[in-house]
Amino acid sequence: MAKKRCKIFVVDTNVILHDHQCIYKFQDNDVILPIVVLEELDKFKRGSDQLNFQAREFVRLLDELVKDDLFNGGLSLGPGRGKLRIETGKPFSEKLKVSFREDIPDHRILSITEYLKDHHTDQKVVLITKDINLRMKAKSIGIDSEDYKNDKVTNPEIFNKGVTIQNNCEDALIAKLYEERYLQPEEVRLDKEAGANDYFIFKGNNTSALVRFDGTARRYERVDKKTAYGIKPRNAEQTFLLNALLNPDIKLVAVTGKAGTGKTLLALAAALAQNNLYEQIMLARPIVALSNRDIGFLPGDADDKIRPYMQPLYDNLTVIKHCHNPRSVENARIDEMEKEERLVIAALAYIRGRSLSNSYFIIDEAQNLTPHEIKTIITRAGEGTKMVFTGDLHQIDSPYLDQQSNGLAYLSDRMKGQEIFAHVNLVKGERSYLAELASDLL
Repeated sequence: MAKKRCKIFVVDTNVILHDHQCIYKFQDNDVILPIVVLEELDKFKRGSDQLNFQAREFVRLLDELVKDDLFNGGLSLGPGRGKLRIETGKPFSEKLKVSFREDIPDHRILSITEYLKDHHTDQKVVLITKDINLRMKAKSIGIDSEDYKNDKVTNPEIFNKGVTIQNNCEDALIAKLYEERYLQPEEVRLDKEAGANDYFIFKGNNTSALVRFDGTARRYERVDKKTAYGIKPRNAEQTFLLNALLNPDIKLVAVTGKAGTGKTLLALAAALAQNNLYEQIMLARPIVALSNRDIGFLPGDADDKIRPYMQPLYDNLTVIKHCHNPRSVENARIDEMEKEERLVIAALAYIRGRSLSNSYFIIDEAQNLTPHEIKTIITRAGEGTKMVFTGDLHQIDSPYLDQQSNGLAYLSDRMKGQEIFAHVNLVKGERSYLAELASDLL
């Protein structure tokens, strides 16, 4: 039986900026780095953003591997893996010249991929890029091209569903839940097996109950409707979310949902309600430049430039303040916490590197983070820290992320079933009827 020929994967720059260890994720297939990719990476080495970090890490990784083999037969990436090779520039074919007049990095990558395809007819050559437009260009001239799939979520539909409703429960069973608060697994017959911190609505003929499955104690627990710093949940999903946010044993919470469902507001209210448990409350969000323009075009100093991006977080804080009398103890406490920097609102890039011990850390707009960024943030969590990631998977601003590859979806998928993790998807908008209608129809 003939030995199966490995594939050849040509890796685009944006894949490396997404995951600097991507060259190790192609199993026993060979990996080609076009020389123009190294040229592009050089432009990203300086800076404090995650892209700059990824570029520097990859350059360091490559420096450890550097040998003459990288430019000749290829360098082995280890047992069970293929070889890594750097391919120098190749002349544009007539097809490329006619199709694409500009001499730009994307077209140089296409010329190298086309050259490899023509000279390795016994192997499948595939261009791996997160740039949808480049994938279309490649396919238009007969080159196979795919997205980087290593960290993609296989079942994104789970993020579009609301809470699980368990119908046909016996009223006597629900009555017992109200009397004793807990039910053992053998007492409950579910349509699907429950995982740690899964939430349910048990419905009988005349009554119902909100329930969480406690993965540690292995039992079902009744969920009470609670208020957090003046903010009351308006539906079952919000009640479940506050249950997860106010539970000190759940150290990591992912919140998904469209605009207006109350993700950030509830996360902030829960943090303020537990301010005595944490030394600091931090709210952060990644900066995604407006209209593809860098924040440098905004007037003022660094704080002035960043404030427009942070304004939605301040707006949520204002909503909470308006729930109390202006001279109330609650509002005075918020002002005091801001003054003492126990309540900090900042860009995510400014908070990276800070100590995250005994902190309540809320990361807003997490759908714009890569899986590696999410991992980098969580692995900085010290003792006593709780992390909450919120985001709308339908409003991804990064051109290289989608509903299956963004960090928030990746986190929810990989951490599901862990006893210290909970994921709640908010479905019903509570901002206004107008906002709800626009979110559904526009």
